[in-house]
Amino acid sequence: MEKASREQIVLVAFLAWVGLGADGLSSANYGPEGAYTALLDHPHLALYIAALTAITVFIISLAYVQVIELFPNGGGGYRIATQLIGPNAGVVSGSAVIVDYVLTITISIAAGIDALLSLAPTSWLILKMPLCFLAILALITLNLRGVKESVTVLMPLFLGFIATHAGLILWGILAHANRLPSLLPETLSETVHLSQQTSWLFVVSAVLKAYSHGAGTYTGIEAVADNARSLADPKVHTGRVAMMYMATSLATIAAGLVILYLLWDVKPVEGQTLNAVAFRTVMASWMIGGVDVGFWVLSLTMLFAAALLFVAANTGVLGGPAVMAAMATDKWMPHQFSSLSSRLVTQNGVMVMGVAALIILFITAGQVGFLVVLYAINVFLTFTLTLYGLCKYWIRQRGSARNWLTRLFLSVLGCAVTGGILVVTIVEKFAEGAWVTVVITGCLVGLCFYIRKHYNDVGIELSKIDALYEVKPARPVATPPEPQPEAPTAVFLVGRSLGTGMHSVLWVNRLFPRHYKNYVFISVGEVDSHAFDAEAEIERLRHGVDQTLGYFINFAHARGIAAVSYQSFGTDVVEELTQVAERVTEAYPNAVFFASKLIFGQDNWFTALLHNQTAVALQRRLHLRGIQMMILPMKVG
Repeated sequence: MEKASREQIVLVAFLAWVGLGADGLSSANYGPEGAYTALLDHPHLALYIAALTAITVFIISLAYVQVIELFPNGGGGYRIATQLIGPNAGVVSGSAVIVDYVLTITISIAAGIDALLSLAPTSWLILKMPLCFLAILALITLNLRGVKESVTVLMPLFLGFIATHAGLILWGILAHANRLPSLLPETLSETVHLSQQTSWLFVVSAVLKAYSHGAGTYTGIEAVADNARSLADPKVHTGRVAMMYMATSLATIAAGLVILYLLWDVKPVEGQTLNAVAFRTVMASWMIGGVDVGFWVLSLTMLFAAALLFVAANTGVLGGPAVMAAMATDKWMPHQFSSLSSRLVTQNGVMVMGVAALIILFITAGQVGFLVVLYAINVFLTFTLTLYGLCKYWIRQRGSARNWLTRLFLSVLGCAVTGGILVVTIVEKFAEGAWVTVVITGCLVGLCFYIRKHYNDVGIELSKIDALYEVKPARPVATPPEPQPEAPTAVFLVGRSLGTGMHSVLWVNRLFPRHYKNYVFISVGEVDSHAFDAEAEIERLRHGVDQTLGYFINFAHARGIAAVSYQSFGTDVVEELTQVAERVTEAYPNAVFFASKLIFGQDNWFTALLHNQTAVALQRRLHLRGIQMMILPMKVG
């Protein structure tokens, strides 16, 4: 039985690796190349880069296993930084992740087109930018139509990439097997010689520079941890195995590519990726019966590479709106983005990510080397904040948690590695364009704080209105009137604000005096799907919802009106409200729904973006179902 359970975990983890590993593994198309090209004057140092690459992959992966243990519902860098460090660190991490997803789209498309153009004559390079634009537009169109990735589609592309790349790397290394025993001694000897000609400081600086240039190799490692909620139970065990698959495959291919470049003395060729140059060199003599078999194998290899990169780009289109939804729940983003199941919201998110990727593509001209720098800064900013949060957590848990010291050591080591890469990348490349991603991310952080301030200001105004009704709350009635299901019924959508709910009730009393015989009050608690303790959060929400509904029920009973309440909890308020509304109309067929809409003294596009989207989205859904709903204006400020 235990053996069968282990086999099941391994199988499910394998599928998780396939489904979530495309983003991480696709970075082997540009990460190792970035590191090696920084060492063209001193290629023997590449052996250190190969070793450091493999070690770094495993260090980050082991640290992120702890993330899965602490956050089995996933949540990404935003939720982790918020919970373990604080809201301000969370918004920085979340903004970095959003920009990172935009860059994921851009760099994956640009690298994918580069892989395809490696098979074409140099004269075709003029087509790169048009093809990149078309590819991004195609992704936007497909996602607006609701395309979804599946393991069935991904598996042949994913396994094809691994088979072709791992096979050619192994073949190329074995072809120079006679050099392997002397590779390390020669590297050490040449390193000492270089230090004597220059200095050890120069040698270390050269290695660190190349190491930071290869930072793109590690992007996507966090995918399994960020999407842990999609793993099969037991999530932690499944996640550990999937992370091991991810780390082993990425470390092997990335480090193997660097060694392949070194053994075959690969040099950049205009119009070709370094992987294409290396594989073409390895297969130069692959002729069978006058047929250039090497070209066809290379073509298949580059097609798999491009396909995996396009899949990785699609994860950016879908991943960005998910982070925006988590931030919208905490009022850092427009609240409408919290409802991912809303078709309109999903479309808006896809359009935002797609258009932003097109703008970045235009600014950078699709230069993968430049994009890697921009990409790596935000990725390692998120890595560093996450691992710093883990350090703080294990320090707080010292002495009480099992193996806390080992876990703290891994977290500190991982934080030092990722923080070091982040600092070196910013310092080395700031004047060469790294400032672009710093400015963009900084502007997004500033916008988030401005949105949060607006929501807080509106909350203060609403709290003043709430206070008017909290002074004299209605008392429970001993014998409340019984509901009349067939009679006219007013259904009120109430939230945390008593003022907005009472506004609707008073308006209905004024517009339709004594017409409605039943009042139904509906409230939905919005659950954070990535909460540190989901059960505790639901219990907290339930307490607040019960209090609010009790207030309205007592208010109606005190005026001789039959009243009942419905409540629900979920991650998507509009979806939950729609389901509850359908239940209410079955019980009260003559029901009309009412909700308040905030009106500001200085209404503009910004206030329209931040408010009233839930009521408008619900009204559209109910009208499509033949259910009547009115939205009543409420002036604020």
